[in-house]
Amino acid sequence: MSQLSQNRALVIVNTHFHSSDGDVVFGTRRGAKREAEKLSNVLSRLNYTVKLVHNKTAKEIEDLYWQERCHEHGKYFVSIISSHGEDGVIFGCDTEPVQLSRLFRILSSEKCSVLRKIPKIFFIQACRGKELDQGVVLECDSGKPEPGCEPECLLDFPSIPPQTVVTFACNPGYVAFLNPSGSMFLQALLKVLEGEERHLDLIRLLTRINGQVAFHCQARGTYEGCKQMPCFVTNLQQEVFPFSA
Repeated sequence: MSQLSQNRALVIVNTHFHSSDGDVVFGTRRGAKREAEKLSNVLSRLNYTVKLVHNKTAKEIEDLYWQERCHEHGKYFVSIISSHGEDGVIFGCDTEPVQLSRLFRILSSEKCSVLRKIPKIFFIQACRGKELDQGVVLECDSGKPEPGCEPECLLDFPSIPPQTVVTFACNPGYVAFLNPSGSMFLQALLKVLEGEERHLDLIRLLTRINGQVAFHCQARGTYEGCKQMPCFVTNLQQEVFPFSA
C-alpha cells in the first residue's frame, strides 16, 4: 500500500536587502528569521514537508513557486512570506518587487494541474503601505465621533485563483510591525498552531488570529500604542482543516 504524500509548506523569509550595486537598502528585519524557523518546526510536526529559505531575490522567489509545480502534494499547500512590502507587492532581497498576484497565478488551476483541487493557503507578513493604524474607540456612550473619524470605504482586495486563501498581516495602506521578538501577525499564527485552536476550520482559525492581533497586540517604542489589523480573502468552496494533524 503506497504512502500518502505529505502536505507541503514553503516558507520564505527575507531579512537583509541590498541593491544591485551592493548598497544596503531598507532596514534589517530583526526577529524574522527566528520566527520563521519556529513556524517551520511547528508545520513539520503537523504533517508538512517544509522548505525554509532565506534572503531570496525576486526572481528566486518566483522560481521557488514554479518548482512547487513539480512536487507531489498532499491535501494542502501552505506558504508563508515574510519580507518588506507595499500593497500587492513583496520585495526580494535584491529590493526588486514581486507581484503577489503573479505568485498566486503560478499555482492556479490553469497553470498547475497538480494543485488544481488542493487548497493553497498564503500568509503574508509585510507592510502594505506607510500609514499607521491608531486603532478605534470601542466605547462611546456620549458625544458624536470627531470629524474625520468616519470609517473609510472598503478597499478592493486582489483577485485570487480558485481554492486559494490569502491572509495579510495588515489592511491595505498600512504598516505591519516587526520587532526582535517577532511580528504581531506571525506570532499570533504560531500561538494558534501550537494550541488546540489548530483543529478549527481554517476560516474560524483565521478569525481567531484577527482577534488576537486586534485586541491583544500593540506597538511599543517609537510607535507606542499603534495597532494592526490582519485581514484575509478566500474563495474556498468548502470547510478545510489544514492544521488538524
